[in-house]
Amino acid sequence: MTAKDTQAIFEDRMLSLGLARVAEQAALASAPLIGRGDEKAADQAAVNAMREQLNLLDIAGVVVIGEGERDEAPMLFIGEEVGTGNGPGVDIALDPLEGTTLTAKDMPNALTVIAMGPRGSMLHAPDTYMDKLAVGPGLPEGVVTLDMNPSQRVEALATAKGCKPSDITVCILERPRHETMIAEVRGTGAAIRLITDGDVAGVMHCAESEITGIDMYMGSGGAPEGVLAASALKCMGGQIYGRLLFRNDDEKARAAKAGITDLDRIYSRDEMVTQDVIFAATGVTGGTLLPGIKRTPGWVETTTLLMRSKTGSVRRMQYRTPV
Repeated sequence: MTAKDTQAIFEDRMLSLGLARVAEQAALASAPLIGRGDEKAADQAAVNAMREQLNLLDIAGVVVIGEGERDEAPMLFIGEEVGTGNGPGVDIALDPLEGTTLTAKDMPNALTVIAMGPRGSMLHAPDTYMDKLAVGPGLPEGVVTLDMNPSQRVEALATAKGCKPSDITVCILERPRHETMIAEVRGTGAAIRLITDGDVAGVMHCAESEITGIDMYMGSGGAPEGVLAASALKCMGGQIYGRLLFRNDDEKARAAKAGITDLDRIYSRDEMVTQDVIFAATGVTGGTLLPGIKRTPGWVETTTLLMRSKTGSVRRMQYRTPV
């Protein structure tokens, strides 16, 4: 790709429908594997379709959040160049199938997820854990922080919303590492919605609390998913904070390779995604945010959430195709 190509203007409006198609096709490719018990096959089908569709777009794209390092993932690895090369330089964050286990078991809230922004606009999060905290729009900046303990977060959010802690519902990944956090949150009287997988969707639930019933997300999960979640909240509104967690020197080396020097830094939403972004997610299995893939005799139908942070527009698009 040439310097001229990468300096082309990022026309988010023109690129958004193409991005929706990328998410749709990944979902459709994984559809035959819903409930079949094969996580790897479902993920591979989505990866293949997403990569094929990305390479049709007139972009000079670089995957900054992807399937892992080059030696771990043959396709859509971090640093892979995608697109025709004839267009703007863009950063791409993706999860071809967020919820491979959910798909294999036909459980709710599996999505195909992709976000795109101008080159250099997304945090190159290493494949480590991230401590995350998110709330929806319309609240004072910093109403909750990672420096608060879980009960303080619940109480602060309840005060800001003018309700009791018992009116708050928190979404948390069901993991042994979260047992103490879960107990402390329940000690405030707040409710918890435990999820087995899919923390991008978990964070997105905060942005539409009147629909989903989720007021706050907290807990540790994948750092790459944190950047994807920040991209979604950049469009939907809301706050997310993330702090990288390192278990060993190898993970710290990954951070250094990504250009991260302050290992204790807390990143806000706009520090994880610094410029305007477009975001698309297609439902694979039915959930609170999006219906799953529907089959009728001779037809298959998807629903895609397509959003642009520049305008704050949120579209829910149905796509129906013969099979």
